[in-house]
Amino acid sequence: MTINPEVNDINASYEYGWSNPEKYAVKAPKGLRRDVVEMISKAKDEPQWMLDFRLKALDIFNSKPMPEWGADLSGLDLDEIYYYIKPEGMNARSWDDVPEDVKNTFERLGIPEAERAALAGVGAQYESEMVYHNLKEEWEKLGVVFLSIEDGLKEYPELFREHFATIVPPEDNKFAAINSAVWSGGSFVYVPKGVKVDIPLQTYFRINAESSGQFERTLIIIDEGAQAHYIEGCTAPSYSSDSFHSGVIEIVVKEGARFRYSTIQNWSHNVYNLVTQRAAVYGNGVMEWVDGNLGSKVTMKYPACYLLEEGARGEVLSIAMAGRGQHQDAGAKIVHFAAHTSGSIVSKSISKDSGRSSYRGLVKIYEGARYAKTNVECDALLLDEEARTDTYPYIEIEEKTARVGHEATVSKINDEQILYLQSRGLSEDQAAGLIVRGFIEPIAKELPLEYAVELNRLIELEMEGSVG
Repeated sequence: MTINPEVNDINASYEYGWSNPEKYAVKAPKGLRRDVVEMISKAKDEPQWMLDFRLKALDIFNSKPMPEWGADLSGLDLDEIYYYIKPEGMNARSWDDVPEDVKNTFERLGIPEAERAALAGVGAQYESEMVYHNLKEEWEKLGVVFLSIEDGLKEYPELFREHFATIVPPEDNKFAAINSAVWSGGSFVYVPKGVKVDIPLQTYFRINAESSGQFERTLIIIDEGAQAHYIEGCTAPSYSSDSFHSGVIEIVVKEGARFRYSTIQNWSHNVYNLVTQRAAVYGNGVMEWVDGNLGSKVTMKYPACYLLEEGARGEVLSIAMAGRGQHQDAGAKIVHFAAHTSGSIVSKSISKDSGRSSYRGLVKIYEGARYAKTNVECDALLLDEEARTDTYPYIEIEEKTARVGHEATVSKINDEQILYLQSRGLSEDQAAGLIVRGFIEPIAKELPLEYAVELNRLIELEMEGSVG
């Protein structure tokens, strides 16, 4: 592995900025065209209905304008992106079968050490394809399915087609359309009725090539009364040119089921991260999003819960940290379709060095969703005079019996707190770091211990030199 010489000072503290020499079985030409979409479908040996779906999505993408709200996307040149790169030796079931350089990459990132330690299963995506997927035998015996999305299509075609693109159709937005046209990689998860997977599944996404795009599509179905936890991590090398990540996550939480989806995103600062994540939650089901956004040049991500039947509950806990050259436009959506549904949004953001963080959220309660309730808390912390934070809450209530609460705070690091901690022997940087860790504690405590430690470590790296 080599450290890329084009790492700039914005990425100076980014520890995953190295890259591998490019060794690929297939690499599509730059740009999004019909022949590229057909190449992807042919490389995957897909049924005709999927090719038709992709081509329709391409037409939808071409018909939709770039969004003019949210973050500035004028620097994203979609014609300069590689939309499909197939690495050698993809989708191995045995770690020994993964190509050596790719294996070394994930070993360096902590995969599959995490699998050996405390995971029910682990998947690894490199460029456009899953290079490894494995589920522990004890869960396979209970009927749990944890495959690449491509294998899910082939091995469970009826279940796949019943749910695919029903939660996030290509018409939803321009980037859902681009994902629908060129999707590649991602996970297919099914947890049968009543099965409770008490240790996490994990998938790790790695972009390696310069000017590349990653467009994974993950479909997760949690059947009645089942429970599971899925964790996603992301990194990429640092290049002078921009890369593009546009994933789609579709989750179905059936009656009485409970599911948590946790993300620790640590893309390098040359990545545009434009993601659509949505869960459909049925009667008395619970969906929890735990969302950590530290890396990327631009992030636009709003995990959503559609509460479709009585008693459904949705929760979103999010943390975003924006440093110099970054705009984290993150938030959440809770949409109430049924009576006695409930939601909670807790959003924390930290901005420094002219970085910008934005909370953008939607709470919508339809008429007939009697006694629906949601509470929103947005807290922003500014570390210096150049930092910026914005809040864009949208609340739409069509039901008289509904209850919605919204509160927002903006604060700076308190000089008195810093002085007090310094009087106890801490340096100024250590004191600021301790205050920030306390600020994000409501999010960190919801992660498994090893991931909470990693989140705090990443925050510390981002904090270096922020004061003084």
